[in-house]
Amino acid sequence: MTDITDTPPDRLSLDPRSPHFDEAKLQRGVGIRFNGVEKTNVEEYSVSEGWIKVAAGKSRDRYGNPMLLTLKGTVEPYYERAAEGEGQADTSED
Repeated sequence: MTDITDTPPDRLSLDPRSPHFDEAKLQRGVGIRFNGVEKTNVEEYSVSEGWIKVAAGKSRDRYGNPMLLTLKGTVEPYYERAAEGEGQADTSED
């Protein structure tokens, strides 16, 4: 069971060039529920501002990065896996 204080950051990005990129948090897996629907193609999100950015099909900009659409609504991030050492039961048999 995850702790209530164990919540993802307010804003997170998959782009390593972004100041909101955090590899340690992304390693745990962050899921996004947007307006009550699971989204798997989110590139960046902001809970406080209420938006997500998703790729616009296969379109690319002149630098080869995906073109992003900003969708506004209710953003609910969650971790897919518990943090290291949390919620792991001792299954060794003596």
